[in-house]
Amino acid sequence: MKVYCDNDSHNDLPSGYEEYININSKKDVGFQFWDKCIRFDDRYNPLAIDLLYISVFVFALDRRVLRKEQLDSWSRKFELSVPVSNVKFWNENRELLESMINYLSGDNWNFSFRKKKVFDEEQFYNKRKYKKMEPKQYNTICMLSGGLDSYIGAIDLLEERNKKILFVGHHGGGKGTKKYQDLVFGSLIKEYNLDYSDYFQFYVSKKKAHEDTTRTRSLMFFAHAIALASAFGVKTQMFIPENGFISLNVPLSGARFGSSSTRTTHPYYMKKLKELIKNMGLNISIVNPYQLKTKGEMVLECKNKPLLEKNYMNTMSCSHPDVGRFKGKQKTIHCGACIPCIIRRAALLKGMGEDCTEITDEQLSITEPAHLNKNAFNSLIQRHQESRSIFEIQKSGPIEDNLVELSKMYNRGIREIRQLFLEVFS
Repeated sequence: MKVYCDNDSHNDLPSGYEEYININSKKDVGFQFWDKCIRFDDRYNPLAIDLLYISVFVFALDRRVLRKEQLDSWSRKFELSVPVSNVKFWNENRELLESMINYLSGDNWNFSFRKKKVFDEEQFYNKRKYKKMEPKQYNTICMLSGGLDSYIGAIDLLEERNKKILFVGHHGGGKGTKKYQDLVFGSLIKEYNLDYSDYFQFYVSKKKAHEDTTRTRSLMFFAHAIALASAFGVKTQMFIPENGFISLNVPLSGARFGSSSTRTTHPYYMKKLKELIKNMGLNISIVNPYQLKTKGEMVLECKNKPLLEKNYMNTMSCSHPDVGRFKGKQKTIHCGACIPCIIRRAALLKGMGEDCTEITDEQLSITEPAHLNKNAFNSLIQRHQESRSIFEIQKSGPIEDNLVELSKMYNRGIREIRQLFLEVFS
């Protein structure tokens, strides 16, 4: 599919292209970055804004084009023409960008770049609203998705008491995501005397979207944080809290290489993203302090366990929180049977001794996907050999650093899941 991407409302679809996406058209994309933007000590880096726009275009197409209509029922091919501030830079980094996004989504992405004519950031700077804003000062930015891992990450950071942190979250409508994010941040405000302005909760959605396997959402999520941090004017750490077990994205079986589970923080993807940020000249370092931790270890070692015990039920880790509505539930709750839910249940059993989260499927018995996941995990547990984990963890991508430590962590993660199956599903 050849797509002409734009931010200039005066342009029309040129010949030779199949689709037109305008980031500033509400008919195409729900994008509110400049509506909700914050003033910092510095201005937004133009390359960071380029990356943000690229990530939104990619996310929109990821939601737009159905995988099941492809020959292999998975991979798609996209050719994008994108307006950028620096054509030379992006041409020099095109292969890096393409390889990073190809790996992330499992598709074939090709980019061509043209000079941007409309600079939305300049229009933002010229607004009276911007000129009247008091600059906010931060030296740390942390992703806060509303999930259990990000909640623990936020707590641990806030317990250090020496960082000025801006939290960043995303919601796109549906699945009740915003509700859980609000509950999570509300508990942090109360515990740590934060302000609502310390949370940049942005909205991005694709109009007339169809595809649910939105692997590229993480790039769009991170790109918002990168754009914001580019204006801090100081050396900045960007925290992406996610347990190492799920970040490895090891397929449960040979038939699951096309899994819709994301590669959000896989070491291979993160290495490419860090390289791109370095090439952009941004003073931002990406940190995942839990890369060598299982989810259960994150729960067990949380630096404010009483706060976590009180609020973990209000975090959302599920891939299919709307499933309960088909069973008469009036609200979004954890399905209990998807891969993230099963790993979460195992982690809370290890870290809390029990899991009081409300879920739809206690015994993985209600739906066909639940049966399949139960069988797949049982098979994984039975065939797992700890001595071979160093090879298993590279099935989703090459790993160059911490290979031995990651394999040991993976073994500990399998033990957590085995314990769940022994105590709950046997």
